Amino acid sequence: MATEKKSSKSKKTTTVKKKIDYTTIYDNTKAYPIKEAVDIVKKITNTKFDASVEVHFRLGINNKKTDQQIRGAVSLPHGTGKVIKVAAFVSPENEKAAKDAGADIIGGEELIAEIKKTEKTDFQVAVAEPLMMKKLGMIAKILGTRGLMPSPKNETVTPTPAKAIMALKKGKINFKNDDTGNLHAIIGKISFDDVKLIENFQIFIDTLKKMKPSSAKGIFIQGVVIASSMSPGVKVSIS
Repeated sequence: MATEKKSSKSKKTTTVKKKIDYTTIYDNTKAYPIKEAVDIVKKITNTKFDASVEVHFRLGINNKKTDQQIRGAVSLPHGTGKVIKVAAFVSPENEKAAKDAGADIIGGEELIAEIKKTEKTDFQVAVAEPLMMKKLGMIAKILGTRGLMPSPKNETVTPTPAKAIMALKKGKINFKNDDTGNLHAIIGKISFDDVKLIENFQIFIDTLKKMKPSSAKGIFIQGVVIASSMSPGVKVSIS
């Protein structure tokens, strides 16, 4: 028995990956063009799972001013590689269309009552018809504190919920700045081809540039970093 335990331990030890010396791969004080930054992130990612690739923006906004809040949506051409669960708050006549579009949880007043009772929200995005918004007031606090409240700004409140659901399933993502004025999003998986990650990044940043509030002074996008789920960040140079 002792021999078997020793063998099992040795086998486990051999599966542990070696630590990476990041300093030999990149300079963490330097900003790199996106093509080089993506290549570096792939080299310094040391996980057994397919890690997500994240982008982090430092914005020149006053997040205490309502007219400088950044909130929107963007359709990434190659998706995020992440399967998202979508809840559709729709009237009975639109339930079939929502299901055909790929919604995971579908309902109206009964679904709202269930969430109010259990406070369970087993989904990442919620889509709603305009007529359902008044009824959603019953669970607005639950959804709002979890970032799940549908909003016209990110096109999750719409008279055509099936269309919105399809877009979300294909790679449309919602985003908003956090309490520090920064913004974070997933733009793909580490297994994506470099070109796909670069194109997703470019679409995202181009969309963000157009959203600079008129009242925000100075440089809008002050810094950009990309990283994988378990890697250090790599600064990205932007014009």
